[in-house]
Amino acid sequence: MYNPTLRLLTILELLQAREQMSGTELAEVLEVDIRSVRRYMTMLQDLGIPVVSSRGRYGTYRLRPGFKLPPLMFTEEEAVAVTLGLMTIQSNGLSFSAPSVEGAKAKVTRVLPERLRERIQILQQVVALRPESNYFVIRVRPELVLQISEAVYRRQQVWLCYSSRKDEQTERLVDPYGLAYWMGRWYMIGYCHLRKDLRAYRLDRIITAQLKPDHFEALPDFDCNEYLLNSFGTFAHTWEIEVILEMSLAEAQRKIPKDYGTVQTRPDGVLYSCRVDDLMD
Repeated sequence: MYNPTLRLLTILELLQAREQMSGTELAEVLEVDIRSVRRYMTMLQDLGIPVVSSRGRYGTYRLRPGFKLPPLMFTEEEAVAVTLGLMTIQSNGLSFSAPSVEGAKAKVTRVLPERLRERIQILQQVVALRPESNYFVIRVRPELVLQISEAVYRRQQVWLCYSSRKDEQTERLVDPYGLAYWMGRWYMIGYCHLRKDLRAYRLDRIITAQLKPDHFEALPDFDCNEYLLNSFGTFAHTWEIEVILEMSLAEAQRKIPKDYGTVQTRPDGVLYSCRVDDLMD
């Protein structure tokens, strides 16, 4: 649930991002009534924020042309979220350089109020976040993630040069439906015109990718995570592992993520089954 301060900051962000918004639109976003929106606008004007309104049934609100807010405004919770995200970014498989991460943390810290800046600096010094093992995380180029994301958003076909597990290179045309990050690897899921079927492509195996001008129709309600979850059980892996666990089925289901394998009851306990390419994973 929003608190009043967060609602005010949200209004400022929305009015900066859009040319104007109606009271009804703001009420829906803030989950309040129109009367509350008017009250928040009065509070902003009392703080010296030049909010301009147009009267009438379909009245709108906008910031006075030329007015610019500070580049970044964070609540304490937002600042913690951004800081921890930057501290863990090296474990998400994106090969960002250390200077880019440290530079981003410094910029965020610089725009914070003094008291919050001090608390965030303490957070950075005392929290130790261990990245995932290098055997587990497969690095990919950030610019490739941006390129594929744009293709998914614009529904543009992508021409790939792709390398298989056996280092066999193929060229193929793909309709990209989405991106997902699973178990240390980035995947693009889409329809492959070469194989005439849905496929999941590991981004670290994409040698080159080129957006094509042709567009495609996206599948309604397609869930990339669900597709990967269902596909992992059919992927061909080098090793098949089965372990008997001395715990209840409910406890195993709670502790083992679905994408790590399957669990089922047996007379001698709970069977955990999975398939992997590398026993070091």
